[in-house]
Amino acid sequence: MQKRLPLARLRIGSVLFSIAAAAAAITTPALAAFPDKPVKIVVPFAPGGGTDLVARTMGIAMGQELGQPVIIDNKPGAGTIIGTDAVAKSAPDGYTMVMATVAHVVNPSIQSKLPYNYEKAFAPVMLIGVSPNVLVVRAESPLKSVKDLIDAAKANPGKLSFASQGAGTSAHLAGELFKNLTKTNITHIPYRGAGPAITDLLGGQVDVMFATAAAVGTFVESGKLRALAVTTATRSSSHALAKVPTIAESGVPGYVADSWYGLYVPAGTPADVIARLNAAAKKAVQTEAFRKRVEGEGLVINGGSPADFDKYAKGEEARWRKVVKENNITNE
Repeated sequence: MQKRLPLARLRIGSVLFSIAAAAAAITTPALAAFPDKPVKIVVPFAPGGGTDLVARTMGIAMGQELGQPVIIDNKPGAGTIIGTDAVAKSAPDGYTMVMATVAHVVNPSIQSKLPYNYEKAFAPVMLIGVSPNVLVVRAESPLKSVKDLIDAAKANPGKLSFASQGAGTSAHLAGELFKNLTKTNITHIPYRGAGPAITDLLGGQVDVMFATAAAVGTFVESGKLRALAVTTATRSSSHALAKVPTIAESGVPGYVADSWYGLYVPAGTPADVIARLNAAAKKAVQTEAFRKRVEGEGLVINGGSPADFDKYAKGEEARWRKVVKENNITNE
């Protein structure tokens, strides 16, 4: 026959268990919902360019959705590698993202060695959108068309120069592809972002630039820069660029070199955190403030899933690897 414990001992044991459970609840904090502090977007360019503009506009809208400030951290240099590497080495907790561009998928093809593993260091969040690059000159330039540029470059090999926001960027690739298809010699001048490049273009230190539409749209509208052509296969839907011809229809058949923007986090970031960031980014690109700011510059908004962005980026990496190899494009 099983011996029963006295009722008093049962009550004492129950009280002690309740006290222990309460103490555990106090000493073991509940996991905080993401995010519970500011989120950072690293822009691997200097302030003032198209990537910076998209990131700052995006950050405001995402911050409202996330309920936390989104801080923009400019880390320019080495064709986006410095800022990108900083994100690759950040904690995989969703609090640090990188605003990536074409350079993100091109650097593996033009750099002999990267400080991070391109294929394993990042997880996609969302492709924000795709936009044209624009071939621009300052208002006082004697170059009025793509033909003028080709003729001048052939008449003076190596004397004309084109600016970019850095080696391996969409502007650099657009210029190199132009040189190879037109058999011209135009000197590449890389900068640490579109802002300083445009400053020197306006000041006459460089002759032309294959800039992102987001970076130069307002300068074209104000008349400070003249758009000679867009780099996409078809003309831009932007009101500022709608009448600007494509480079292909301006005498360089087969020419296409567009630009894009997307968000990545360090690999290993929890799937639910990525999903939260993706949802916030999707809502951000649909806000009136964001659309009004970027669609006028020719950006075609995407806003898909992480898997969609991953597929797109891999396709871009393969496409540009082929272009880089066929045209002997380097990071010089």
